[in-house]
Amino acid sequence: MSAPLTTKQLKIVAKAYLEMGGVAGAQALGLNYNTFRARVRAAKDSGLLMLQGVRKPQGNVLDAPPAPATAVIDKLVKAKFDAEQERLKDQVRDLKAQIESVRRETMDAEYIKEKIIGVRDSLDDIPAWVLRPMAKKHAGNVPTLFASDWHAGEKVFPGQINGVNEYDLAIMERRARRMVEVATALLKHHLTSKEYPGIVFPLGGDMVTGDIHEELTNTNDAPTPVAVVRLFGTLVWCIKTSADQFGHVYIPCVTGNHGRLTKKPMAKNRNFTNWDWLLYMFLAKHFEDDKRVQFNIARGIDVDWNVFGYRYHLEHGDNLGQGGDGIIGAIGPIIRGDHRNRSLATQLDRAYDTMMVGHWHQLIQLVRVIVNGSLKGYDEYARKFKFPFEIPQQALWVTNAEQGISFQMPVHLENPRFSHAHDWISWER
Repeated sequence: MSAPLTTKQLKIVAKAYLEMGGVAGAQALGLNYNTFRARVRAAKDSGLLMLQGVRKPQGNVLDAPPAPATAVIDKLVKAKFDAEQERLKDQVRDLKAQIESVRRETMDAEYIKEKIIGVRDSLDDIPAWVLRPMAKKHAGNVPTLFASDWHAGEKVFPGQINGVNEYDLAIMERRARRMVEVATALLKHHLTSKEYPGIVFPLGGDMVTGDIHEELTNTNDAPTPVAVVRLFGTLVWCIKTSADQFGHVYIPCVTGNHGRLTKKPMAKNRNFTNWDWLLYMFLAKHFEDDKRVQFNIARGIDVDWNVFGYRYHLEHGDNLGQGGDGIIGAIGPIIRGDHRNRSLATQLDRAYDTMMVGHWHQLIQLVRVIVNGSLKGYDEYARKFKFPFEIPQQALWVTNAEQGISFQMPVHLENPRFSHAHDWISWER
């Protein structure tokens, strides 16, 4: 049983009835007509209607309203119900849209790194030893060993390229080891600097050859997941050995075009659909407790860092454009691409001194641009289009705190084909 109405409530009902009548009064108070009528009668029985000083409407309005009025009430009630229902539906749609927007925004590189793979959120920090010289003697030099275009999993058949190269997973592992060993020997035994605060070890993409072409799927040395596992173990050795030799390793990473899982290259979510990116994430997870190793995995197509204030810009190089020819080779599209990059970087307040790219499989070490060679080496594609022969090699150089880029030394990954029996210098007499 409901509680009796208070005097205040009865006065409100009486006032609405006297000023607006039965139907309008009920609608104004948001009450069902029958409920309103019962309250008016209670107010009348309490004598409150006569206390208002306003003449009540004529006629027996407390009886059931005429049929037309009932129809009007029904329409008003239904219209109000429908309007409220539509409002609630709109609100539900808006909330669903907001939830979906939040879901999409959180499913980015950071969410996947931290929540799914479990990598900590400090990957983008540049170590202090990269930013400023250490107090030790010769610590004002930081070497960079540029690793890119390993094409793990691909098989190169020597019989199809005049026997100048061969490649498979076993050769990949051997050349990667040689790369670290030769780079260490050059830096520690061929230069006066014996001590370095650390080494920069960029991973420039196309680390995995993938299955973007039918011929690769048909001829690869192993399925791509197998190649990724082998490559992971090889890079773990390279990074750990470098940390043991140089104390610290800073590893900026970008993805290439060969590791993609899509038929065509993508602008959106390029990294999330690429074997290279997944490889980097697992490497970062593997070394997350090793304070000597720091990763910087690109969110987009490129990544920037400084060494003693000297500014580097790294991307794979597949977005620089095309247009090389048999005379100038790849240098044309590379220089044009660098020009466009520098213009955009200045607009975005990301100006750089040297751009680093892979992709072209031609070692070009300039000041403004450094183009890496490849660990894979010469292959059937290069032979088909008559590209110049180049041995498997990776770029190595030193950044000095005062001079910027100083020594540049390619790391040859196979023994040179010339003899060592000659004098230190000779000429035709």
